[in-house]
Amino acid sequence: MKKVTLLCGMLLALTAVAANAAPGLNLRWSSCFSDGGAANRTSACATTLGSAGTLVGSFELGLAGVLGVTGVEIVVDLASAGATLPAWWTFNAPGGVIGCRGSALAVNPTISVAAANCFDWAGGQAAGGLAAYRVGLFYGPSTARMVAGFAVAAPTDVPGGAEMFAFNAGISNAKTTGTGACAGCTVPVCIALNSINVVPGTAVSTFLGGPANGLGSNIATWQGGAGVSSTLGNNCPTATPTRNTTWGSVKSLYHN
Repeated sequence: MKKVTLLCGMLLALTAVAANAAPGLNLRWSSCFSDGGAANRTSACATTLGSAGTLVGSFELGLAGVLGVTGVEIVVDLASAGATLPAWWTFNAPGGVIGCRGSALAVNPTISVAAANCFDWAGGQAAGGLAAYRVGLFYGPSTARMVAGFAVAAPTDVPGGAEMFAFNAGISNAKTTGTGACAGCTVPVCIALNSINVVPGTAVSTFLGGPANGLGSNIATWQGGAGVSSTLGNNCPTATPTRNTTWGSVKSLYHN
C-alpha cells in the first residue's frame, strides 16, 4: 500500500511538470530542492541550543528508473575558507575519529512530513546512517568528507523522472559558544553532494554525480561560502564526482 501511494503521488506531481530534470543530485538546507530548500544558510553563531540547520540531499534518476534497489551510498565533501577546517566542523564518526563537536552531526533517512514534490525512495523502510567523517584526507586540510549509507531489507523499484529524497544531515548548535566552544562557526563553508550510488541487488549500480537541476543544484553553502565555478557544478571542493567503495560498511549499518 505504501508503494502504491508513493507511485500515485509521484504520478500526480509529474503531470504538473512540463519537463524533468537531468539525472543527478541536489543539496539544499531545510527542504528538498523542488520544495524550495535554501542554497545558503547564515547563522549568528550565538547559541548552543537547538539546530544550526539540516542539509537535505536528493537524487534524480533517468526516466527508466532502477529496479530492485537495496540501498544508497552517499559522499558529501565540504571545504572552508582559510588554511584549515575549523574545529566547529569536526565531529565524531565511526572508526574512532573524534571531533571537537562530537555528535553534533546526525544523518538520517526520514523524509519531512512537509515534503510535497520529492519522494522517499525507500518508503520509510531505510536504515543506516553516518559511515565515516574524515578531515583533510582527500583535498587538503581545509576540507572534509562525509560518507553515509542506507539500506532496505526488501529490494524496491525506484522510478525515474522525479526528485527522490536520500538523507537529512542535521547539524546542532552544540559547543558553538561559551566554555569549551569549538571555534569557526562564522567561517564560510561550501558543501557539495559529490555522489550517490544507487545499488540494486544484482545488476550494476547506478552512479550519480553532478547537479540535477542546473549548475550548483548539488551545492549548499554555510555563511555564504563560495565554490561554484565549474560547468560540472561540483568543484566545492572537487570538480570530479568520486566513486566510493563503502558498500560493505553501508550494508553493515542495516539492522533488522
